[in-house]
Amino acid sequence: MGLKILVVDDSAVVRQTLSQILLSAPDIEEVVTAQDPYVAASRLKTFVPDVITLDVEMPRMDGLSFLKKLMSQHPIPVVMCSSLTETNSETALRAMEYGAVDIIQKPRMGTKQFLDESSVLICDAVRAAADVRPKRISPSKTREVAAKLNADVMLAKASSKAMVQTTETVVAVGASTGGTEALRVFVEMLPGDFPGVLIVQHMPEHFTTSFAERLNSLSNMTVKEAADGDTVLPGRVLLAPGNKHMLLQRSGARYFVKVTDGPLVSRHRPSVDVLFRSAARYAGGNAVGVIMTGMGDDGAKGMLEMKEAGASTIAQDEKSCVVFGMPKVAIELGGVDHVMPLEKIAQTVASLCY
Repeated sequence: MGLKILVVDDSAVVRQTLSQILLSAPDIEEVVTAQDPYVAASRLKTFVPDVITLDVEMPRMDGLSFLKKLMSQHPIPVVMCSSLTETNSETALRAMEYGAVDIIQKPRMGTKQFLDESSVLICDAVRAAADVRPKRISPSKTREVAAKLNADVMLAKASSKAMVQTTETVVAVGASTGGTEALRVFVEMLPGDFPGVLIVQHMPEHFTTSFAERLNSLSNMTVKEAADGDTVLPGRVLLAPGNKHMLLQRSGARYFVKVTDGPLVSRHRPSVDVLFRSAARYAGGNAVGVIMTGMGDDGAKGMLEMKEAGASTIAQDEKSCVVFGMPKVAIELGGVDHVMPLEKIAQTVASLCY
């Protein structure tokens, strides 16, 4: 049987658009809608969805309040669907703390390319959420799109290895569903003088700004949303901006990042494969690659390229993953040196860097 989805949003246009996008996927069987949390609660008396998509700002009851009630009484995987402007992205981030599985950008009426890309990202997020078994939290038919692209569209695969080992190590990290919590655990454990870290977390535009700020408040390192040309330095973590690819570049002994537009790669922008390929090309054996929880295969091929270029590679184990997709594929491809629980990754990376 296909997936059943409940869409909760006060906008009739968004409800209709989301319904059309979701029903276009062959593995989604039924979509029921509700204009606010009170109507949603009524729907839940007779309809048990596999996933709920939930807006943040709604009349009568806001999405966060409904999320807290839901997760304390009858946990169902929830994907927050927000316009994610600068003023409400912090609210969306808090939703992850309250038990939401993922955040997707509310589709806007625009170009066919935008709607096609939204279809891919929304359906993927819902599929990933359906695989999650959320814990109770106490109250205190796919649209036709372009063929799946790989990192070739952003950066050609290196024909030779990067320059020999230097004193500068770069750590490249990729994550998706469940990654916000996994990255928090990882970053909190890093010392202030740790080698430069580059992170791709599948997130919409604007959300990464607040997420970087949140990580910065918890870390001994400086965490910031990456800007084009930022230097990779010890003690600094650079997070790829939502809706932009981030690549490692090198000029002599200096590492820096390129932040740029481009097509979806492995169905994502930013793409872990793009970051990992650039790390393989420009850092080689000077890099450490980490792939964390997430649905799909983004980063798996790139991690294999990193390993082949001499980098050390780590995958989060199945037990500690929210969704054991990306790490599993990377392991199956033979690109992973070490598989371990989330709590041991930071220490292991440190041992490989020093």
